[in-house]
Amino acid sequence: MHKRHFLKTTSLLLGGSAIIPYACKPVTSNQTAPPPVIKNWAGNLTFSAREYHRPTSIEDVQALVSKSKKIKSFGTRHSFSNIADCDNEIISSDGFHEVIELDKDNLRVTVGAGIRYGELAIYLENEGYALHNLASLPHISVAGACATATHGSGDQNGNLASIVKGLELIKGDGEIVKLTAGDPDFNGAVVNLGALGMVTRITLAIQPTFQVQQEIFEHLSLDQATKNFDAIFGSGYSVSFFTDYAEDINQVWIKRRLPSAQALEPLNEFYDAVAATRNMHPIAANSAVNCTEQMAVPGPWHERLPHFKLDFTPSNGEELQTEYFVDRADAPEVLNIIQAMHERITPLLFIAEIRSIQSDDFWMSTAQGGDKIAFHFTWKPEWEGVKALLPDLEKALEPFNMRPHWAKLYAMESERMQSLYPKFNDFKSLAEKYDPEQKFRNAYLSRRVFG
Repeated sequence: MHKRHFLKTTSLLLGGSAIIPYACKPVTSNQTAPPPVIKNWAGNLTFSAREYHRPTSIEDVQALVSKSKKIKSFGTRHSFSNIADCDNEIISSDGFHEVIELDKDNLRVTVGAGIRYGELAIYLENEGYALHNLASLPHISVAGACATATHGSGDQNGNLASIVKGLELIKGDGEIVKLTAGDPDFNGAVVNLGALGMVTRITLAIQPTFQVQQEIFEHLSLDQATKNFDAIFGSGYSVSFFTDYAEDINQVWIKRRLPSAQALEPLNEFYDAVAATRNMHPIAANSAVNCTEQMAVPGPWHERLPHFKLDFTPSNGEELQTEYFVDRADAPEVLNIIQAMHERITPLLFIAEIRSIQSDDFWMSTAQGGDKIAFHFTWKPEWEGVKALLPDLEKALEPFNMRPHWAKLYAMESERMQSLYPKFNDFKSLAEKYDPEQKFRNAYLSRRVFG
């Protein structure tokens, strides 16, 4: 999905927190300085913290958290909700962007929480290893993506959090807690929404490197898309629909994993869609220069699974984003319902994306309990129209128990959210256990989780 970012007016619903990397001197616990202006990628959203810190050691984080009354952390700041905002103190995790340990015997890698997936991917590829999947942008941080159940795509691929095997976090009293898969609190702590503490290290499962080739087809009819939904999404390692809901599915992106070093035969036919004759951007009118290589040209996993290249800024304008997850079996019906609302939706859209995500068992994951299809909307920066549309869109999808992406824009309140997650109350209890002083509680968590 083309990840451009959005207007400060989104704070009327959730507030926004997708912000650009910033240049400022590190602020430690014994320094004072005017708070830097921290903005989103579009440059028109400002975080509200009075103090910013960029510690580079665990001890510094412990000291900052211990003395703070309210504190949060952020990474690469791609969230669209104010899930990482705080009006008191914020810690940047970009001081923790190293690979700490590569365990080749057990196929594990342990990294600092602030490392970006693109940086980690290059390291792993050079060592002969890979992650199971990547999101459409390789620019996002590991900790932020896992904490919000940010995903990627593929019928057999869980979201990015699904390969977490261990994590280290600092509680409100400064104590370090290390959790590994199988611990009683582990499944509640991985997709943590920033409510439990400050994550500093994460251990991920890895696998041997692999090759992928990517092909694109244009103008798949809605009839074929709904009749053959499962077969289409099973036709590749990772498959995406891009549509503006005006008439048909604008583009189908198919990423196929190579069983060997030899390229697969190109897909010359794909239902009633037409094979693209050039590299394409999800928005067909835009240049594809910042998109990953297509046209069935094989390449390493980390240069094909994202839609956008690491060495390009994936943004050139302002936008809003929303995403809803529904059960796999309901997706064709949901697609038809959204399509029926096209007269209201299409004028507000840049583009929409539809993807599949495999089930997981993390308490607050949007894919908890069953395979999901994600319906993503990249809106034009026309907030009044989007704000008016979201409640009606959510009402139309309510029978399908859709779950909003935690880090994007939605209208749903905590009471309804609670009914969608079987372990919702257990997660609130876990947050009380790890953060009894509510140091990590912010406006987002108070409204969307704790009510």
